[in-house]
Amino acid sequence: MMQNFWSDKRVLVTGGNGFLGTHLVKKLKALSPKSIFVPTSNEFDLRNQADCQQVVKNIDIVIHLAANVGGIGYNQENPGSLFYDNLLMGVHLMEEARKAAVTKFVAIGTICAYPKYTPVPFKEEDLWNGYPEETNAPYGLAKKMLLVQGQAYRQQYDFNAIYLLPVNLYGPGDNFDPGSSHVIPALIKKFVEAKNQGASEVIVWGSGKPTREFLYVEDAARGILLAAEKYDKGEPVNLGSSFEISIADLAQTIGKIVGFSGNIVFDASKPDGQPRRKLDVSRAKEEFGFESRVGFDEGLKQAVESYT
Repeated sequence: MMQNFWSDKRVLVTGGNGFLGTHLVKKLKALSPKSIFVPTSNEFDLRNQADCQQVVKNIDIVIHLAANVGGIGYNQENPGSLFYDNLLMGVHLMEEARKAAVTKFVAIGTICAYPKYTPVPFKEEDLWNGYPEETNAPYGLAKKMLLVQGQAYRQQYDFNAIYLLPVNLYGPGDNFDPGSSHVIPALIKKFVEAKNQGASEVIVWGSGKPTREFLYVEDAARGILLAAEKYDKGEPVNLGSSFEISIADLAQTIGKIVGFSGNIVFDASKPDGQPRRKLDVSRAKEEFGFESRVGFDEGLKQAVESYT
């Protein structure tokens, strides 16, 4: 079934060389589309409208993964560029895709678009009931504008744009740069280094109390491709595992997998970010049959192995 859908499609994947993009392009190749175009940031600056015009030529489906993205520290240091870069990429790319008569635009949003105090589990209809958590609001709101733009273009131009909201991703090939990494790769790096150096303790940002949900990167890639094939509505859709773990438990679990035997110290002077994150994932299952497959412990082991 999937094979037939993709066989005549020319697909553009922005951000196709990134963490999620690498896994998605690999899965997409297995579906044998007519062509896959993965522009590099060296050749094309998607903040530039003329570059967006170039990359959407003769394209049927756009999967927009490209983003300027990072963890809490990175968001605190770069709120302006995170807002500007992500807003411009989305605005220009969707406008040029519309003008080029692209048949479908798959926009990848972010869980950071949700209000700071969203009832758990997060339902898509709660998306507008408050301001996002302050440390990542500029990024979250810039990505949320893809939803507004997509719905507006659907209304005015009958443009088929869909909007997906993945939770925090993790797995092999993640970004381990301490300046911009998310919590799982940042902790893996810390614990591996502490073990190798024989350190007595590892310091973890925040109180350890907030909870997070994580989705294995290959599950996310599969979910995006399922939505690209089967979902054609304007309402946003959560992509997650509906699994919740505290940062304290996460740190202990990673410490165990790595084999670190020292103490874990929480630095409460550092920001916690959003208090809780867990998605209602029923819409993705109902609309295009997506459910996560990789269990958290198994996925975490794969992520640690890929780093070590």
